[in-house]
Amino acid sequence: MRFQMAVNLIVVLLALAPIASAGDTGIVTLKSAHGVKETLDRLATALTDKGLTVFARVNHAEGARNVGASLRPTELLVFGNPKAGTPLMNCAQSMAIDLPQKRWPGRTKTVKSG
Repeated sequence: MRFQMAVNLIVVLLALAPIASAGDTGIVTLKSAHGVKETLDRLATALTDKGLTVFARVNHAEGARNVGASLRPTELLVFGNPKAGTPLMNCAQSMAIDLPQKRWPGRTKTVKSG
């Protein structure tokens, strides 16, 4: 019962996400009092403390450095809950484009969700 409620909540939140977004980009922006690394460190800790899985952390600035290019600090955190996401993808496999969730901090101390 509790699992089904969680799945229902996720479906509702995903449906409402575009309404909560600033502008027509489909990206929700929240302010952070911390820099890029600390923001993602704190977010990763909070997510794992809540039982979610952090699937990947991608450091795009490091990738740029590896090819001799420069990029301001840009990291992406990919996370989710396979127990909740799998039933959603079984209903509509196209959900895989939105799941798992992704977050990245912007240069103006904002966290972007898309």
